[in-house]
Amino acid sequence: MNRSHRVRLSAIAAAAVATAMIAAGCGGSSSSSNGPTASAPGITATQILIGSHQPLTGPAAPGYSEIAPASNAYFQYVNAHGGIYGRKIKYTYLDDGYDPSKTVTDVHQLVLQDNVYAIFDGLGTPTHLAAISFLNSSKVPDVFVASGCDCWNNPSTYPQTFGWQIDYIREGKILGAYIKKNFPGKKIGYFYQNDEFGQDGVKGLDYEIPKAQVVSRQSYVPTNVNVSPQVAALKAAGAQVVVSFSIPAFTALLKLASLKLGYSPTLAVSNVGSDPITLGGLLEAFAKKGGATVSGSALTQGIITDGYLPALGDTTNSWIALFKKVHDTYDAKAPFDGNVLYGEAVGYAFVQAMMKAGKNPTRADLVNAINGGLPQGPAMAPYAYSASDHSGITGAFIGVINNGAIVQQGPVLVTDATPTGAVTTYTGSEQTAPASGMP
Repeated sequence: MNRSHRVRLSAIAAAAVATAMIAAGCGGSSSSSNGPTASAPGITATQILIGSHQPLTGPAAPGYSEIAPASNAYFQYVNAHGGIYGRKIKYTYLDDGYDPSKTVTDVHQLVLQDNVYAIFDGLGTPTHLAAISFLNSSKVPDVFVASGCDCWNNPSTYPQTFGWQIDYIREGKILGAYIKKNFPGKKIGYFYQNDEFGQDGVKGLDYEIPKAQVVSRQSYVPTNVNVSPQVAALKAAGAQVVVSFSIPAFTALLKLASLKLGYSPTLAVSNVGSDPITLGGLLEAFAKKGGATVSGSALTQGIITDGYLPALGDTTNSWIALFKKVHDTYDAKAPFDGNVLYGEAVGYAFVQAMMKAGKNPTRADLVNAINGGLPQGPAMAPYAYSASDHSGITGAFIGVINNGAIVQQGPVLVTDATPTGAVTTYTGSEQTAPASGMP
């Protein structure tokens, strides 16, 4: 009897001590606390530190240098509206000049010295490929790479890495299906960056465009700005339609070299290289260096392209209204163009993923959150995310540049990255931006 009573008293006392320890915040794991804790490298009770490599200088800087500041603008908006479970996002992005050797240095600094929680939206196919193995061997989340290379979709080899924008094979298929339908029998030429970016785009085009129609395939490297030989070859082959998978500077060089040779094919350009504001400005700047004066808007008129985010000209779209408000408050010095829209939209996706990862996330929690799928958000088509698929947006619409803006032509189209997957009309609907602007 007395022994039983003593046991009960001991149990009560132990429970009281345990309760007091928890109340005092002395629990042994983050799950025992209701408040934010330092749950992973880069995460403190008050902050989430993420990093990126970006081409703030170099051949890809025109337009693309706007992306990281735009993401940061959305993060500032989030921070001003309560943050992520009370934590503020700190975004550190370093300039790699679109040079893979500098990318390696930048990423090592961010991970090994700055101790970032994750690498977010690292920009460029050749650049990010230089860092992907290190990030995965270090088990650092490598989320929403700013490139549509199909190589990011390799979860067995790169489980930490996720794409975000439509991959270039899907994009090539969608552009190719449009060209096959609308330019039957025409002679087609390709102009593309000679790496996984351009090669994936060409692969998608070839899945749709009859081989007999393709009369010339011309590639460039971003370190050589003389594209006159490639343009001369396209003209000599009689290409009536030229499809370009190029960064903005090389889209502009292609157009100007064509003008110089008196060559005026119909031009179709990947979304990567067709932002009208960026492209128009480059056309005018490059022409001025050569002693000429042109109208950038006039030269972009009629270019065929595609879009996987809402068209900027659609002022009734709730996402455009949200991102314009964020831009005007936190990033007003930049033009509100497709690069800024991209930066804010991918920033929104990161906040979605972090909210899903939980109050005190580990690095693995972020990866698992994305593997479980994300809501569509501002994208025009759903994400493909799962444990076995790390590609991002699955579809796009065809657009034509008119008066300096991309105008949607027809419905959103979806497909996969296989040779036989059909290009079909997306039957779902776009989501509406939350009134708060927060996921």
